[in-house]
Amino acid sequence: MLEFFERGGIMMYPLAITSLIAVAFIIERALSLRKKKILTPEILSVVENFSTLKDLDLARNICQRYKGPLSNIIMTALQNYLASKEEMREILEDQGRQEIRTLQRGLVVLEAIAAVAPLMGLLGTVIGMVQVFEVINEQGIGQTAALSGGISQALLTTVTGLFIGIPTLIAYYYFSHKSENLILDIEKYTNQLITKIAHLKQKEPLEEIET
Repeated sequence: MLEFFERGGIMMYPLAITSLIAVAFIIERALSLRKKKILTPEILSVVENFSTLKDLDLARNICQRYKGPLSNIIMTALQNYLASKEEMREILEDQGRQEIRTLQRGLVVLEAIAAVAPLMGLLGTVIGMVQVFEVINEQGIGQTAALSGGISQALLTTVTGLFIGIPTLIAYYYFSHKSENLILDIEKYTNQLITKIAHLKQKEPLEEIET
């Protein structure tokens, strides 16, 4: 493995660093985007069991206990329950945009690595081919062993760049799709709560509850 790394030339060092960054972000996203971590069962129960405005304090306490994107949005809805349905939607859309940044954190890094790694490998190949032509210039084309070894060395970086770029691109699309699905789920549960609050405000006399 070390011999393979050394044969690839100087571009193998930035490629190695790039691969470590990609692995770190893939692990971080895999842990952060777990469905149960984002769609916390305790917060979902708040939405499903919210049946009276008297549940506001209990719901707020549960949201404060379980922090996360869904919890933050539900908490915002509970704090602004006196607003009209349209005003509440605007408030939650603003809060939702902030939470989306959390869900999609690090994806731009994976996208950049997926694009840059093959280009870095190609650059390493170009550098290697320049060295091959220098050998031709000095020793002529009769040194087939030197030429084949130089070309093989030059292509190693391209192989490495593709080896890094392809899995990273797959991971990027996977986590992008997963985050979009989680966002849709958050919107669904948020809309359920908004609808419940609007319905309860029509049925029950509104009383100001301290937040």
